[in-house]
Amino acid sequence: MELTGLFSKVKEASRCLTDIGEERKNAILTSLADAITAGKDSLLRANACDLERADSGSPVFDRLRLTGKRLDDIAEGIRDVAALPSPTGRVLMERTMPNGLRLRKISVPFGVIGAVYEARPNVSFDIFALCLKSGNACILKGGKDADSSNRAIVGLIHDVLRQNGMDTSVVELLPATHEATAAMLRATGYIDVCIPRGGRGLIDFVRRTACVPVIETGAGVVHTYFDKDGDTLMGSRIIENAKTRRVSVCNALDCLIIHSARLKDLPALVAPLKEHNVRIYADAPAAAQLTAHYPEWLLGTISPESEDDVYGTEFMDYAMSVKTVASEEEALSHIARYGSGHSECIITGDERAARRFQRKADAACVYWNAPTSFTDGAQFGLGAEIGISTQKLGPRGPMGLEEMNTYKWVIDGEGQTRDA
Repeated sequence: MELTGLFSKVKEASRCLTDIGEERKNAILTSLADAITAGKDSLLRANACDLERADSGSPVFDRLRLTGKRLDDIAEGIRDVAALPSPTGRVLMERTMPNGLRLRKISVPFGVIGAVYEARPNVSFDIFALCLKSGNACILKGGKDADSSNRAIVGLIHDVLRQNGMDTSVVELLPATHEATAAMLRATGYIDVCIPRGGRGLIDFVRRTACVPVIETGAGVVHTYFDKDGDTLMGSRIIENAKTRRVSVCNALDCLIIHSARLKDLPALVAPLKEHNVRIYADAPAAAQLTAHYPEWLLGTISPESEDDVYGTEFMDYAMSVKTVASEEEALSHIARYGSGHSECIITGDERAARRFQRKADAACVYWNAPTSFTDGAQFGLGAEIGISTQKLGPRGPMGLEEMNTYKWVIDGEGQTRDA
């Protein structure tokens, strides 16, 4: 698929963004928020076309679905981004050298950001808002499941850009084909960084095949460890919220780890999950404790042969696993083996145990007595987010505005020359 011409137009548009002031960017974002509110009906009609083709029983259906309330929230999120301080042009470091040279390390946009994502049309709005505010152009590649929604969304964005005298090429949507994805991942010289947002399969594919730099986001095998000093009532609330608030998002709970000294409290900890029909895959000690207290049809036992598959699963559904451990160290070892570096949680009244867990758990976000459902750019006060980075080189955790910039060194001199 020949997309070089489109990539070139976006690259050229990205250079023009350096001349656009903050006031104008904020005005465009505010106009877009107003246009979303005014254009709800047409956006929902386009989304309905996607929903007609989707399986209503799949967890993906919820991610795909737009509602009036969700569009209101998206519009409000864009207004929040407009109100945030600009991440560009910040002096990150400055010093004057003995020879009089003045050095400044200044935040600057990447240039062009490519985003590959699955059935989440709200991501199209999030990425554009963050990219414009941070001075980046963007190339979007959504999944075929959300193609009608994405085309309506980018069409609306283009209308707002034209009304504000802006080049519409600061955002372009690629066809929802594998060929377009392949072309994007080979667009060296046009795309400065690519960010995949979706399940493990998509992220692994992008990492293996991309010729452009990649920031990994998304896939989360998320654990909550209920320590021997955990509070049962608090634990049940945290577990319910982490598992059931939205099961199809990457911060949802996948595995409850419980200290063997507290197995008697396991039925109370998972009792709220019965109302949500959450299927539990438990190891033998946990299954024995739950047998008389949890619906039989929702309870499965993990065998030694199946534990690697079950414990390594990001369920994205009303399902989770339970692992029994004899110590915090064993819990941390389990997380090290099966975690994805996304979000982990400990429930305990022992601060020393909590701090040890937070220090040793290798994840972007590590919680004490709070659910992993808070791993979200808006919840962190960052406005919208482009994704949750699970890598260590570069951004880590929720990627808000500041993470959409790199930096360069600016050096001022007065004719100095370097000695041999």
